[in-house]
Amino acid sequence: MRGTLRILRALQWAMLGSIVLYAVAEGFLRPGAGGIDPSLSYLFSTAGVGIVGIIFVVRRTLVLRSAQALAAHPDDALILNHWRSGYIATYALCEMLALFGLILRFLGSGFEQSLLFNVGGFVLLIFFGPTVPVSVSDTQPQA
Repeated sequence: MRGTLRILRALQWAMLGSIVLYAVAEGFLRPGAGGIDPSLSYLFSTAGVGIVGIIFVVRRTLVLRSAQALAAHPDDALILNHWRSGYIATYALCEMLALFGLILRFLGSGFEQSLLFNVGGFVLLIFFGPTVPVSVSDTQPQA
């Protein structure tokens, strides 16, 4: 369990670093003369909102359910794999959100517009950091 938690935290920090690198790279890119088609910008924005919704669904179905079961059975390898997979899927979706910003910048959008996607991915990655599953009986005071 501790090893898995350490790996997930390392993955989280690596992805946070990559998002910072995306933002730095976007700062050096110059937008095209024609700009970007507004319908393409709306498409990326809608897809970004959809990804955020998918992140919450993945968290609820994989991470939170597995965390409850893992708190009750900490030695179960199958539950641990589901829990780890849920975190990895969550992090990949957060990274995809930041990649949308990089793609938009390459297509010619402004830095401010692409930065919104980077900030969203970064904040979600920090917000969904891995935590040790705790059973409900461990949180209730002893009589």
